[in-house]
Amino acid sequence: MRIDAAGWLSDCTHIASPNHDARPADAAITLAVIHAISLPPGEFGGGAIADLFLNRLDPAAHPYFAAIAGQRVSAHFLIRRDGGLVQFVPCARRAWHAGASCWRGRERCNDFSLGIELEGDDHSDFAPVQYLTLRALLDVLRRHYPIAAIAGHADIAPGRKTDPGPHFAWRELATSLATA
Repeated sequence: MRIDAAGWLSDCTHIASPNHDARPADAAITLAVIHAISLPPGEFGGGAIADLFLNRLDPAAHPYFAAIAGQRVSAHFLIRRDGGLVQFVPCARRAWHAGASCWRGRERCNDFSLGIELEGDDHSDFAPVQYLTLRALLDVLRRHYPIAAIAGHADIAPGRKTDPGPHFAWRELATSLATA
């Protein structure tokens, strides 16, 4: 995998979300934020995540969708349950994934982070192939950007967010990245 000058990764599916804007001029990408998402909650597969990131989620398709259909959110990457990788926002742009957030005293994490969504939730184990894709993605991103930390959404928005949740294998990820 390679990253071009605009921040698009090769060897993955590209679906351009309109939900992004310019990063501050002095904002180096130093943080990767791991999220978990399933739409509807607890259900995997289908196109609802992409529909949310593309502002075309049908509020009538599921009762949960009515509450979130108007949100304007995105992430740079989504790793599906089968390990498939989708990029929605180029890395050079600011995706709208973190919301109100703070990392080590620095607010507005969207300014200096990349958002990586894993299709999952707080109640299920992630698929082993998702970790393989995540590690490969993080290896490429860390070679290209000065990423100094990897955090969960819950770490940057404590009390507001819980993802990637208790089933995320932080220790195994750290071990696999250390042996890279």
